[in-house]
Order: sequence, then C-alpha cells, then structure tokens
Amino acid sequence: MNTGGESPRLADLRGRVVLLDFWTFCCINCLHVLDELRPLEEEFAAELVVLGVHSPKFEHEADPDALAAAVERYAVHHPVLDDPELATWQNYAVKAWPTLVVIDPEGYVVHVAAGEGHLEALRGVVAELVAEHGAKGTLRRGDDPYVPPPAPATTLRFPGKVAALDSGNLLVSDSANHALVEFEPDGETVRRRIGSGRRGAADGGPGQAEFAEPAGVAVLPAEVAERVDYDVVVADTVNHLLRGVRLSDGQVTTLAGTGAQWRDGADSGPAREVALSSPWDLAWWEPAGGVVIAMAGNHTLGCFDPITGQVRRFAGTTVESLRDGEVSQAFFAQPSGLAAAADRLWLADSETSALRWVEPVEGGFAVRTAVGTGLFDFGHVDGPAAEALLQHPLGVAVLPDGSVAVCDTYNGAIRRYDPATEEVSTLASDVAEPSGAVVVDGELVVVASAAHRLERPVPPGVSATLVRGAAQQVTRPDTELSPGEVEVAVVFTPPAGTKLDERYGPSTRVEISASPPELLVEGAGADTALSRRVVLSDTVEHGVLHVVAQAASCDDDPAVEHPVCRLTRQDWGVPIKVTAAGPRRLPLMMGGLDAEV
Repeated sequence: MNTGGESPRLADLRGRVVLLDFWTFCCINCLHVLDELRPLEEEFAAELVVLGVHSPKFEHEADPDALAAAVERYAVHHPVLDDPELATWQNYAVKAWPTLVVIDPEGYVVHVAAGEGHLEALRGVVAELVAEHGAKGTLRRGDDPYVPPPAPATTLRFPGKVAALDSGNLLVSDSANHALVEFEPDGETVRRRIGSGRRGAADGGPGQAEFAEPAGVAVLPAEVAERVDYDVVVADTVNHLLRGVRLSDGQVTTLAGTGAQWRDGADSGPAREVALSSPWDLAWWEPAGGVVIAMAGNHTLGCFDPITGQVRRFAGTTVESLRDGEVSQAFFAQPSGLAAAADRLWLADSETSALRWVEPVEGGFAVRTAVGTGLFDFGHVDGPAAEALLQHPLGVAVLPDGSVAVCDTYNGAIRRYDPATEEVSTLASDVAEPSGAVVVDGELVVVASAAHRLERPVPPGVSATLVRGAAQQVTRPDTELSPGEVEVAVVFTPPAGTKLDERYGPSTRVEISASPPELLVEGAGADTALSRRVVLSDTVEHGVLHVVAQAASCDDDPAVEHPVCRLTRQDWGVPIKVTAAGPRRLPLMMGGLDAEV
C-alpha cells in the first residue's frame, strides 16, 4: 500500500538504508512508533526508506480494506506491506509488536529494536550507515517509493468518541481532522467546529486551537464546570494531554500532561507536571473523585481532579495483561472506553477483548471482568458471559435498563451485556468500526468511525439476537521452550555514543510474570539484571510469558556535566508452548543484535 499500485522488492532498494517497521494497527505501542519515526523519515529523506510491515494480531486487521483505512487514519506516510499470514514476521524472527529492523545498503540486517523510545538510537545507526556507505560508494540516494493516496472529503474523518451536551447537542472528536465538531441533536447538522484542523497543541479560540488525534470527551457536572471555567475535558491522545473546552466561546486550554509521553517516573502530582501516555477515553465518576482516564499507552487508569488540578494513577501496574483484584494490583491491556454508572465504572479493555468494571469495595476499589479471558482469545460469540467473546472493543455505554452496550469494534457490532443475567447478545451488526457511544433520550448514538459518521443502529423496540460465531485465537505462532530451567535474555546494547546510566544505581529493570501464573515455577517478579534464569512448569503446556523491560542510557561525553538521557522500554506478551524439544534460551531484542543468534 501507499506505492501508487507498484510492488517494490527489497532488492530494488539496494543502496538505500531500509527500516522495516513491524506493526499492527490495534497496538498503541505501534502507533507511538509511527510518530517517533516521522522526524527520522524527514531528516534522512534521500537515504532512508521506511517500510511498514503490517503483521496483524486480530482477524479484522487482516482485512486489506481495514488496513487501508488504518493507514489513512494514522497518517502513515511510507509504503506498507500487508503481511496477513505473518510470513515476513516469521522470516525476520520477530517476537513483539512493534519491532524495528535496519537493513544496510548492501542488504544485511545490522540493527534490531523492539518497543518504543528508539529514535536517537536509530538516528545514530542510520547516520553511521550513511557515512560508511557514502565513503564506500555503496550508498544510493533517491526518491522514496511512497505515493500518497488521494485525500477524501467528508464532514468527519475517523471520529473517535461522542458526548451529549446539556443543550441536547452532540460533541464529537473528529480524530483524523484534529478537531471537535458540535452537531445539532440530529447528529448531522454541524453547529460549529472547535479546532483549526492543524495537527498541534496550541491553546486558544475555536479557530486557533490545535489537537492531535483527539478521542475521549467528558462533560463535567455543572457545579464543577462553574468553578473551573470550562465545561468539557478532551483526551488529546497523540499530544498526551488533557484539554479543557469552554462551551460558551469554544476556548481551549491545556489541563494536564507535559506534552511528552510517560515512560517512567512520577505519575501523580500537579497535572501540568505529570506526563500522560495516550489518554484514549474519559468519564466523570463521582466515587473516584474526578475524571477517570483510560490511559491506553501504559495500560492503566488515571484520575484528574479539576478542582485541585491534580492527576494520579487510579488503577493498574503498567503490565499488559488481564488480572482482576484490588486496583493497584490489577492488569489492563490498552483500556480504550469508559462509561460511568452510579455503582460501577465500565471499561472496554481492548487488547484483551474484554468488558470489565471497577467498583467501590471496603477500603478502596476493585477490578472485575464480565467478558474476556486474555490477550490472545477473541471472536463473536453470544450467550453466557463466561463463554462470550468480543474482538477489540473500543467503546461502552450504559443503557437505560442498566445493561451495557459495547462497541465491539473489530466485529463491527454493538453487543449488550446484562449484569442481572450475565448474558451477552448482539444488538446490531454491520457497523463500521464502532468506537464510542452515548445514550440520548433513551436511544443509542454510535460513532461509526470507519464510516465517518454518527449512526443510530438500534431502532427502538428491537430485541437483541444471539450470535453463535466462532471462537478465535491470534495466529501468531507459539514460541517453543523446554520445561525446567530457561534463560530469558533481554538484549540491549546502548546506542553508539551512549552508555548505561549507573549514576543513581542500576539502569535496567526487568519484570516477568505469566498467564496462567502456574506456568512460572520460579523467576517471577522484578530484578535489575537483563538476563534471568526462570523455571517453566512441566505440567502447563501453553501460556503467555509477560516481560516488561526498561533501560536508561545517557550520552557518553565526560566533558558534558548534564548529559542527555533516554529511557527505552518494551512489553512482551510471548505465547509459549512448553515442549521437551524446545530451546532453553529466550532472547528478546530490545535494542542491538544478539551475539548468540
């Protein structure tokens, strides 16, 4: 895709530096990397060719039309290879989304990096290759094979979320147009736009303010809005900010976030001093004391108090998985949709294809799961909630009878969960990637994101149906390992010109867990060593090994008093098959090359 109908071969790019970006469009970390690569593509436009390799996780992502829409939605300005069977993924021994592979002008793989935060390392690698092969005469500068597709014109472009205003109007985040649109109650008549349409982060009036792929919209209670002088909080997702909108004149102000993506350090404190990570949806929930934030970028829930101007982590650990229990110990996987009821906060946990909720309990809050089992199971199956399946839901809304409507995004459906009976059914099908919903006068208004409009797909009085669809699993192949002792080795080489930052203690951290927990007999928990001995059970044949690694490196120049430092971080959820013939070492590439491979 993005080649004007041509099909370039890798051999055609000999003489250029090639960067393969293995991604899938459901993955928030992959979306972060798309933004990280933009300045690199601009800086080395004549020498570097970036090729996206789209190796899908979910069935819907293997649909070429859905991929084409995602390439437009996320402004991917380089060629993209559709790899629906993960053939190229396996040829390059990739084990995680995202993974970046650098190929030199002579066709050799010279660098591999998984996860986020690699911009400076990649800049150093590419600059070194350009200098080396320029001197050797093996570098060929030229035009990029990227050919932009024609730009369509619609009122909305990949809208994200919708909120009902007290006036009866509807406020929609027009994500790909970097703006908000206020509609009359019919959902079709545009009353005004808020935002210039330019991608940026400027505050100001409706014609000057800028957003970057805004998503969630939360309307504040009137008494709170009066005190803080804004009425709506917006999740400005790609800017990693929360923005406030005063509806009387459309004035936009920045409320929370630093503009940088959170990777480590404080996640609670004065809102303008704490970094956020891809806030995707918002909901005012009184029991939490403010606006709850679905922090898709680091798999947590945050909370913003408009009165005090403070933000804090509300739930989650940053480990990407599904685990219930007390909020500080719960695991989430890219929470993307929120809806508040009096006694529960419902959430769509997209990467585990789960519907979950948070509820007050004695001494705090707890997380429960209504539908969903883990990172790799999905489908379209109705019936008892314990057997029902969703596929990457992004939105949720509480219906008048207390049941919950789920925007089952990758199934193109609106599903219903009834807490009284613990049953799941289907309310509507053939909705183009529903991503958000709100109830207005008893009727469900849905953001049909890939159709670029609002829809009312559930006519009044329509009964839910039962769909006995197929249960599915991610097609990603299992990694075979031997039972007993296994070495988990996170491979990280500091970028050229840098060194590990040991000034304040160990500069690396690795946390390992498993689903089910019984898969790991020994070795779970956190440590500072990049290599660790673990013991796998000989009675659990299949499971997922969760590894979260980070490393801090700084510029290695003794003459500089305050060197520039960077944190590299990656989460792996590796599907494991335990077999006697399996190897006893699991290398996970975070940056560099593995000397043993």
